[in-house]
Amino acid sequence: MLRRWRGTAAGLCCTLLLAAGCSAGAAAATGRYTGQSVEVVGSWTGAEQANFERVLRAFGDQTGARVRYTSGGSDLSVLVSSRLGSGNPPDVAMIPQPGVLAQYAASGAAKPVTGAVATAVRANFSPQWQQLGTVGGQLYGVYFKAANKSVIWYRADAFAAAGVGPPATLDELTEVSQTLVDSGTPAMTVPGADGWPLTDWFENVYLQLAGPQRYDQLAAHELPWTDPTVVEALRTMGRYWAAPQFLQGGPKVALQTTFTRSVADVFGAKPTSAMLYEADFVTTEIAKLGVYRVGSDARHFAWPSLAGTGHMVVAGGDAAVAFTDRPVTMDLMAYLASPEAAAIMAGRGGFLSVNRNLDTAVYPDATTRELAETLLHAETLRFDLSDMTPRSFGGGNGASMWRLLQAYLAAPASDPAVVAARLEDAAAKAYGAA
Repeated sequence: MLRRWRGTAAGLCCTLLLAAGCSAGAAAATGRYTGQSVEVVGSWTGAEQANFERVLRAFGDQTGARVRYTSGGSDLSVLVSSRLGSGNPPDVAMIPQPGVLAQYAASGAAKPVTGAVATAVRANFSPQWQQLGTVGGQLYGVYFKAANKSVIWYRADAFAAAGVGPPATLDELTEVSQTLVDSGTPAMTVPGADGWPLTDWFENVYLQLAGPQRYDQLAAHELPWTDPTVVEALRTMGRYWAAPQFLQGGPKVALQTTFTRSVADVFGAKPTSAMLYEADFVTTEIAKLGVYRVGSDARHFAWPSLAGTGHMVVAGGDAAVAFTDRPVTMDLMAYLASPEAAAIMAGRGGFLSVNRNLDTAVYPDATTRELAETLLHAETLRFDLSDMTPRSFGGGNGASMWRLLQAYLAAPASDPAVVAARLEDAAAKAYGAA
């Protein structure tokens, strides 16, 4: 049994037709928004889109509204900006980058949320996730979907054959990787053709090495990218990437490997390496391949720590942001903040929620449940750093951080101080233009 939507006044139930005590049938019968349309745009396609459309249909069934979803794929920001420029904004956009959200808020395009939406967010989300959706003291974003980006996946058979177990520290990761190589299996597949996994590598190394305070300062560009902590993080990454056979096919092959290909390289019918670093959503791709079963054959461990740093997690997420302030828009935003909406997607897999009133029993397997609970209870949690920056630097296709880390992957033995200087040049331009 799911915990019902708590912390709201009784009157909110009848206002939204969605909260605890108001049945879907009664809401549908009321049909408050019959004849009205509302549009949501997002980056999700395929199974994610289909599952999210189930959420939107539930809102429509309860209110009578016609809800349409439009996918912008990897070019979501282009789609939103184009629609804003033409004077035809979507009602709601699922924005994956707090830096982009802040830009929309600063321009006045995004609409602040108050009233029932703010009440639902305060009831169902921790202060940290509320803050991530806040700009200038105003709440704009409702974090509907989250991602645990501090996970390394591995084949249990490869580890057993090499006689190794999951490493707990970065030094142990190096030792395990070398043992795997010595046993005849390349340690790690890296999807370098897609720039965003490389930014995730940096963020996990940097958070462990520099700590949360410097991480926050770097995200805000209050700390230059030439800082010694950045250079040391780059050096740590480069040392691993350059180690013989640690990367499947070496850096050259890694630069040609896409995210989808990397999953098949580890968990496909003919696996070529033992590990893959990437977020929880990799489970969906593993399941599609139908060879290894998540939780038994395909397992995971937390991103290795430095001695004494404790468990730190890098998270991502998609925030619902309103671009119109119509009543139907705001009621949809309140619904997306509810545990009922989260439960629809959580029960189908490939989805994590940070709604603290969602009963985690709804997740379809123990692995997903564990990853979701880690997001809720991590000792230290920080949002994806590249997504906190201006889009031209870290938050989109062809962004400077993506390209410069790809160049570093191509030559991981190069001087990390030079890479840091190039990152700082790009960051200074991007933050100056923001």
